[in-house]
Amino acid sequence: MFIFSLISLVFIASAYLFFRETVDRYNPLIEAEYVYVEIQGEPEEDNGRYKYSMQGVTEGNETKTVVFTTSTPLDHGTYVRVLAKGTFAEEYEFIEEEHMPVH
Repeated sequence: MFIFSLISLVFIASAYLFFRETVDRYNPLIEAEYVYVEIQGEPEEDNGRYKYSMQGVTEGNETKTVVFTTSTPLDHGTYVRVLAKGTFAEEYEFIEEEHMPVH
């Protein structure tokens, strides 16, 4: 029984690591919140889209990682407000610097 439990735990942890965005998307215990990011660095290629995995801040000044894709690459210094549920991005919008939370 112990070995079965250990194998199950390893399987669940591995699934979470590899499918974190999907798990976050459907997890009823995670609430969506806005995360504010400034585009820095280059995106990854993702099936014809541009994937950004970035650190941002919430309105409560907590640091969060969000992942979102765009159809075109974004300029460095672009400010984005992402509605995120864990690492999953439900939507995003471009904002001006003055709408960024103070940290």
